[in-house]
Amino acid sequence: MTSLKERLAQLLVSKRLVTPEQLQEALGLQQQQGGSLQQLLVQRGFIKEPELLSLIGQELNVPLISLTRFKVDEQLKILIPRSIAKQYDVVPVSCIGKTLTVAMADPLNIFAIETIATMTGYAINPMLATLKDIREVIDLYYGTGMEDTINEMLLTSPSSGGVSSAPSAEADFEGDEALSFSQAQPVVRLTDAILTRAVHLRASDVLIEPMERAVRIRYRIDGLLQEVAGPPKPLEHALISRIKVMSELDIAEHRLPQDGHFTFSVDDRAIDVRVSVLPSSFGEKIVLRVLDRQQIMLDLSTMGFRSEDLETLKRCAERPHGMILATGPTGSGKTTTLYALLKYIDRPDKNLVTVEDPVEYHLEGINQVGVKAEIELTFAKALRAILRQDPDIILVGEIRDGETADMAVKAALTGHLVLSTLHTYSAVGTVVRLVNMGIEPFLINSCLAAVIGQRLVRRICPRCVQTYRPPKELAKRLGLVDERGEVLELAKGTGCAACAQSGYRGRQVIAEILVMTSEIRELIVQRSQERAIEEAAKAAGMRTLREDALDKVKQRLTTLDEVLRTTIGESVEAA
Repeated sequence: MTSLKERLAQLLVSKRLVTPEQLQEALGLQQQQGGSLQQLLVQRGFIKEPELLSLIGQELNVPLISLTRFKVDEQLKILIPRSIAKQYDVVPVSCIGKTLTVAMADPLNIFAIETIATMTGYAINPMLATLKDIREVIDLYYGTGMEDTINEMLLTSPSSGGVSSAPSAEADFEGDEALSFSQAQPVVRLTDAILTRAVHLRASDVLIEPMERAVRIRYRIDGLLQEVAGPPKPLEHALISRIKVMSELDIAEHRLPQDGHFTFSVDDRAIDVRVSVLPSSFGEKIVLRVLDRQQIMLDLSTMGFRSEDLETLKRCAERPHGMILATGPTGSGKTTTLYALLKYIDRPDKNLVTVEDPVEYHLEGINQVGVKAEIELTFAKALRAILRQDPDIILVGEIRDGETADMAVKAALTGHLVLSTLHTYSAVGTVVRLVNMGIEPFLINSCLAAVIGQRLVRRICPRCVQTYRPPKELAKRLGLVDERGEVLELAKGTGCAACAQSGYRGRQVIAEILVMTSEIRELIVQRSQERAIEEAAKAAGMRTLREDALDKVKQRLTTLDEVLRTTIGESVEAA
């Protein structure tokens, strides 16, 4: 009799979803390292998970479920504890009579089904869900296991290798003693739990901050910081030492800032982490920048630009020379936009070189140089050397001073396409900033092709979206009414498992694109005020950040609160 695994393998090949060679490779890996055949096929990129789940559901007559729409009942969590849910990637959905319905990524795992049936005493009714959804729901409703690990660390005796005997933050904690504590299993699990949760929550940064009597942990998710429960003060030093060991930093140095990086694995994919250690009043504060390559968007068409602005950017990027600048505050997505432009224009006949501080993401086929202040490798010095490397396109991570600005302008004037960022709050303000840096107006007119002023707004979670109508006075003031003066129907998220109850999931760009015209060039030569240049740009068709953001509100992509927060920094209630 054909087994379920064999039947699935035959179907995958017969329906041409995978090739026989790919199937044999996955089966060979399964024999070597174990694990699920389905997960190995997805991990190797041989088939997309939705296609695989659809086939399994049809063949086994197992229904698909959108797991993030369900809330796990406390009683069900008692039936299947976190350790079992995590081990077999299952989540209880409902219990009717003596039948327990569970969501599984692998309903072919008969051993898991039998184990849960024996443990609970219920008949098991499996349903299909994606592995990503299952792990998100486990973290959301069961937690990451951090609390259990902390309790174990506090209760473990010194003889068993725990950390309860670790010196306080004020004590002399260094050398072999610090290394020993940092390698204790509870410390390793605590650090892994913090990092894994960051990836599952799509956090860009993790802040570990020593307070006077506690340790605060915060995640930056979609641009905003969210606090979670942190470990007690006695565990601070063990956690910090563990991160220092992973980053190959000096664990005995507590007085000076340190920077490092490391790579770890979550859900069978490599995650890069950049580490910054800063001595503070109550200990060493650590900020971890989480660089998940699967989360970065390098496709201009998916970043949120209006179709007209997208075409403008593509035209400017295809120029043989000139300068394109991205502006906005820190965290507004400037570097990502420039990376996406680089990927759009990257071709074998082009020599692309970047100079960055630091290199955020490694881009295949592009030469990237990292600034090193300790050996006086500055932006200007690196740019000067790059110009001797026969480049066609140059990305300068940031124009910080007059020397770098002067070098970038000269590069753009001598036949190179230069991309860079500048810290100004509007596209028009960039022109004034360049003049203040000592760049002559006629040089700006000769090299500047376009300026992208941008911010990032959070997207409404598509799984918990609901419509509403804002107050009439506010709607009229912001132009959110139709031709008859009726208030438009807008949208907001109510909060669900998919968005960690925030109502938002992911971010997108709002932008204003300043393109040079003859009138704007004349105003620049005259050293006109910023307001006059802005009026000329708007007359030429430029839409401001606020106008672009309100368009996205009308399209039900983001909320009024987000628009007002990112464009004028106040809430709807204050508007």
